[in-house]
Amino acid sequence: MRRDAGGRTGPPRRLRAGLARSGPAAPVERHPERDIAMSDLPPPILQMRAITKVFPGVRALSDVDLVLRPGRVTALIGENGAGKSTLVKTMTGLYRPDGGEILIEGEPARFESSAAAEAAGITAIHQETVLFDELSVAENIYLGHTPRTRLGLVDWKAVNARASAILHSLDAPFGPRTRLKDLSIGQRHLVAVARALSINARVVIMDEPTAALSQKETQELFVIVERLKAKGTAILFISHKFDEVFRIADDYAVFRDGKCVSAGILAETDQAALVRQMVGRPVDDVFPKRAAARGEVVLEVENYCHPSEFDAISLTLRRGEILGLYGLVGAGRSEFCQALFGATRPSAGRLRIEGREVAIRRPAQAIEAGLVYVPEERGRHGAVLAMPIFENMTLASLGAVSRRGFLKSAQEFALARAYAGRLDLRAAALTQPVGTLSGGNQQKVVIGKWLATRPKIIILDEPTKGIDIGSKAAVHAFISELAAEGLAVLMVSSELPEILGMSDRVTVFREGRQIGTYDREGLSPEVLVRAATGNVETAGTESVR
Repeated sequence: MRRDAGGRTGPPRRLRAGLARSGPAAPVERHPERDIAMSDLPPPILQMRAITKVFPGVRALSDVDLVLRPGRVTALIGENGAGKSTLVKTMTGLYRPDGGEILIEGEPARFESSAAAEAAGITAIHQETVLFDELSVAENIYLGHTPRTRLGLVDWKAVNARASAILHSLDAPFGPRTRLKDLSIGQRHLVAVARALSINARVVIMDEPTAALSQKETQELFVIVERLKAKGTAILFISHKFDEVFRIADDYAVFRDGKCVSAGILAETDQAALVRQMVGRPVDDVFPKRAAARGEVVLEVENYCHPSEFDAISLTLRRGEILGLYGLVGAGRSEFCQALFGATRPSAGRLRIEGREVAIRRPAQAIEAGLVYVPEERGRHGAVLAMPIFENMTLASLGAVSRRGFLKSAQEFALARAYAGRLDLRAAALTQPVGTLSGGNQQKVVIGKWLATRPKIIILDEPTKGIDIGSKAAVHAFISELAAEGLAVLMVSSELPEILGMSDRVTVFREGRQIGTYDREGLSPEVLVRAATGNVETAGTESVR
């Protein structure tokens, strides 16, 4: 680190090669009202001051401020479409701001490319890790900044030795020569962290890093975050999960409509205040469950088995009921639901819908019987992202909008418009590609597609995964409305608040087996966690129905 004549700290000279000057330095904080509360914090590594970014017809960022400090985690909170992704792309050199300035340790800089941002020590770890399956771990870590010999050739000995040292510091259970394709999702995130360490990253952006991780992998990631903090790294942590935010973050910044509406020390606020700031209105009830009269049994599952995923699952589901399926990742819940839908085949068991035994061996048979499945991965399995909304909405009910093999556009639009209105879908037009919608609105399209088939039973697999709290409340309200109208709902969720807030009963899975079914009345998180984690001494003592 270099100091000028006045003793001010600035970035090393080598980090300035990719930076273009953007004007005189400005005061460290634009919010003097918070100076007293933050006076004992270290000076920022990175500041964004009055950042503006405009796309044709859209002001994505408006006068945005953000401060990242060494050894601290800042949670970036906001609904989908609030501007978080645009800000990250601006920080990492993918977008150039139309106004404002970026300061690196107090000195103005402009990143002309993502390589320039990385040279300045800024890197991002995304939900979907951008790595290469066929390359080794070491090759992925040093891709783009590979050590070279004097002759300009790749110094493979140095590549593997340096990668090995970094992996050892992270307690990685694999070596530098392991092929990336042989690693789990959690281990791939570990490689992404190792890559950040290989460039001596001073700012690490984690964008929904735990979305596809198990609870164990999430805890392991948090251990790594603590290590990065201890090294003095500034971390920007983006997550919709408030339990994670309050577990790992020190500071926060709330985005709404392209603006930073609030920022400060996390210990000085609470979840209710953050939610109000996020959505611009009070969200008193994120789980607006309506009272619904449970009717006759519509689904009966008896001794359902799969040779490798689950064993001896039996349950019943009534009309108007929401039955939650809870368990750790890998417990067999999704696999069970996929077998019900005919995506996979069970090895044994019986299935009855409205008292009539049915044999479902493919999804078309499930749909015909009145059972539909909204998958966890809506982008991969639930919707065709490149297709427009109206075509996605009618994919499962083409027979209702066609005649003699020819689609009738007017009927197709009318059907899509009806369910878009019912779901309060936010889109510019029904011709808009689904891939351009927020996560919450994509989920509404997938749900609308299946509701158009007029089902009796709907399976919702992680229905609010990756969507913001405002959209969650809307999806929860609609699920409750469906149950109140008599639809039978089977809901898989890994989020305890969602399971407890929305379910009439909860069935717990562990390691492919059904542990028990609990009534909503008096049910606590501790009971479910004990059952899901195998604490048999206490899990078996709860009242199970």
